[in-house]
Amino acid sequence: MTQITDNFRYWILIMPALAIMIIFYIYPVLGIWQISVTEPEAGFGNYVRMVDSSAVRTSFLITFRVAAITTVGCLILGYIVAYTIANFASRLTPLMLALVLLPFWVSVLIRSFSWIVLLGRSGLVNDTLRDMGFIDAPLRLMHNELGVLIAMIHVMLPFAILPMLANMRGISDTYVKAARGLGASEWTAFRSVYLPQTLPGVMSGVLLVFVLALGFYITPALLGGGRVLMISEYITYQIQEFLAWGLGSALSVALLIATALVLLIAARFVNLRSILLDRK
Repeated sequence: MTQITDNFRYWILIMPALAIMIIFYIYPVLGIWQISVTEPEAGFGNYVRMVDSSAVRTSFLITFRVAAITTVGCLILGYIVAYTIANFASRLTPLMLALVLLPFWVSVLIRSFSWIVLLGRSGLVNDTLRDMGFIDAPLRLMHNELGVLIAMIHVMLPFAILPMLANMRGISDTYVKAARGLGASEWTAFRSVYLPQTLPGVMSGVLLVFVLALGFYITPALLGGGRVLMISEYITYQIQEFLAWGLGSALSVALLIATALVLLIAARFVNLRSILLDRK
């Protein structure tokens, strides 16, 4: 009887969240799947067009390349920041945490426009380099993949820092001290003792950044200037410019499947449950 009561309470608690998920996520996704095989005609014609299109293949290639480079950049910079906050910035920890969280209080659109001001032909970076005599003509820092990567890394960096920082703050320093006491160098103690304990946080940050970067739209659209056409922007063009709802929906389904495949592949190498539920 007690178990039945506990199960009833459990379902009562999760029903509101489950209902919201079904109404605002699962039902729209099923609608997208339906449109992809019914417009303009029934069948898998949209998927055939998608597979045969070189533009679609190029867009997917750009999307995965930008997402991968963004993930690597966020991993390197995020690990350094998280390690510094967790181990060396005891007095400055509140300030540094505030600086990490500050971007969440500012719209992504505003942050992307800020990079346009910085990286434009008459932007702050080019004007400073020209005034200092380093360049004679403005550098092309935006409307290309370089500008997209710089802005994407900036936008995604907090998503890499926070999981790694949460993991690092739960690691006891006694293990590293024990390794140093046994004669290990500082680098050996870090590489053999500390780094393996941070891998759950690293994997959480990598997966979060990569998955978010796959479907990112605003920053690539503004900084790419139509020259770095990631798949999310390509979908927008198909629906808004060409009214090709069927092809746009098929591309959306393909992106969803690609994201799911990334998670499935990651699950074969790491325990996603332990990563997502890690509380260290």
